[in-house]
Amino acid sequence: MLSVSCDESVLRSVDRLPPFSPILNRLAASLASEDASFAELATLIEKDTVVAGNVLRLVNSALYGFPGTVSSVRHAVAILGLAKLRNVVMGMSISRMWRGVRTPETWSQARFNTHSVATAILSDLLAERLPVPYPEGAFVAGLLHDIGKLLIAITWPNESALIQAMAQAGGASLEECEMEVVGTTHAAVSGAALRKWNLPLPIQRAVAFHHRPEEASAGQLDLSRVIQAADQLAIDLGHSQLPPEQPPHPRSEPLLAALGLTDRVPELVAQFSPEFEALRSLT
Repeated sequence: MLSVSCDESVLRSVDRLPPFSPILNRLAASLASEDASFAELATLIEKDTVVAGNVLRLVNSALYGFPGTVSSVRHAVAILGLAKLRNVVMGMSISRMWRGVRTPETWSQARFNTHSVATAILSDLLAERLPVPYPEGAFVAGLLHDIGKLLIAITWPNESALIQAMAQAGGASLEECEMEVVGTTHAAVSGAALRKWNLPLPIQRAVAFHHRPEEASAGQLDLSRVIQAADQLAIDLGHSQLPPEQPPHPRSEPLLAALGLTDRVPELVAQFSPEFEALRSLT
């Protein structure tokens, strides 16, 4: 059982986020191994003109290089497959959902979205290269790993700004600053929010422990290690939530080395770049 300490007022802020659309609800259910047919998902996507248009744009982009023009949502769904469709639609839909959330002036929703999407794609690519349990949850775990930061910003805007300032000043980690100011961490809040949304336990655990993966499964390879490495690699590649004047210190190398992926980083980054640009253009 996942156990995290989290102030109830922060969890209540989950209810202030826009609700999941029918598409998101169905795709989230498919993560829990519920049956989801292409026809059913295509019908849902066809009812959302923005999502449908973006799916068609993606399939017709240079990323897929499909000969001719795909004009049918059902054809596009068949080309993408369930796993890729779920990732793409959840990425674009959740980013769009977050844009309507009221946040403090010090919060950058654009940088938050960019980092979340980058971490999601890198998590998925890392999971493809590792014998990690529950690899199908990697993208969603990466996408939602920092939702706790957003919830803290919504609940305690002044405290959130103070945490950012303290962390940028150096001397303490972000998690240490969060504990000092609000008594919990964004990772704990993220995991608790995913539990409230009833996402599968491996995703909850990976998110809640992405800064402490050694506590997730007694030193075994766990999805939390993938999310930790992807999170840091996204930052090292320049997709950070820090302001541009606060350049990050590269820290992903030892994490990737521990996963045995040092030699595969150039190949991974080369695959990441077009996927990231394609999805970012839709969010």
